[in-house]
Amino acid sequence: MSIDALPPLRQVIAAHELSARKSLGQNFLLDLNLTAKIARQAGDLSQCDVLEIGPGPGGLTRGLLAEGARRVLAIEKDPRCLPALDEIAAAYPGRLEVMIGDALKIDPLKHLSSPIRVAANLPYNVGTELLVRWLTPEEWPPFWQSLTLMFQREVAERIVAAPGSKAYGRLALLAQWRADPRIVMSLPPEAFSPAPKVSSAVVHLTALPAPRYPAQPKLLERVVAMAFNQRRKMLRAALKGLAPDIEDRLIASGIAPTDRAETIGLEQFCALARTLG
Repeated sequence: MSIDALPPLRQVIAAHELSARKSLGQNFLLDLNLTAKIARQAGDLSQCDVLEIGPGPGGLTRGLLAEGARRVLAIEKDPRCLPALDEIAAAYPGRLEVMIGDALKIDPLKHLSSPIRVAANLPYNVGTELLVRWLTPEEWPPFWQSLTLMFQREVAERIVAAPGSKAYGRLALLAQWRADPRIVMSLPPEAFSPAPKVSSAVVHLTALPAPRYPAQPKLLERVVAMAFNQRRKMLRAALKGLAPDIEDRLIASGIAPTDRAETIGLEQFCALARTLG
């Protein structure tokens, strides 16, 4: 079953000779019924602009447009994909804008109108960096209402992890501080071309109206990055570079200096960040 009048993705990829490039973190999702299902995880898009990073040959792009997105802005680094994306733009007149460039260097907000949602099969080599950027702006609420993002399964589990679990760390804390993240879909390797060595999962993050606890974003990010960079060490050792009186600050935040990072909850990390502000 096709979701639109355009050719199947395998045909598009063959016609434009779009072999996936490892250097760009490309794994193309070929099943258009799956891409439409991912698009539905982003909710009702009929009144929203959608930002998509790394559309490749446009599988998810087509899913988003077929599911009724008001408008899609797709940022793609690989110019080889432009002819395939131009065909989609022609099939959905006025609803798709494609920008060729590096998503880490482009400001998409000049090209989008609120309300905005983000939906993407993120290239693996920029996925976590983009997520952290979207979670740590100085101003909150952010430009986006929700993020519907595909990651390697291991990364997805790190985003939703609870304290005390092996996956718990920086991504869990930053995601759960200002958003409500949940895994909404799992995808096997064979859904992609080329098939990666690991499974993938889609995470849906809904922006909270305000952070769960007050803290300065850059300070909190620095604290958790240092804490989990040496997660086997006691926190007084892992964080000694933050302040000369770090033991006192840990105690004031309700944290024992001998604790390790994976046992500390979000509220305590935010309290520690406030002592450094």
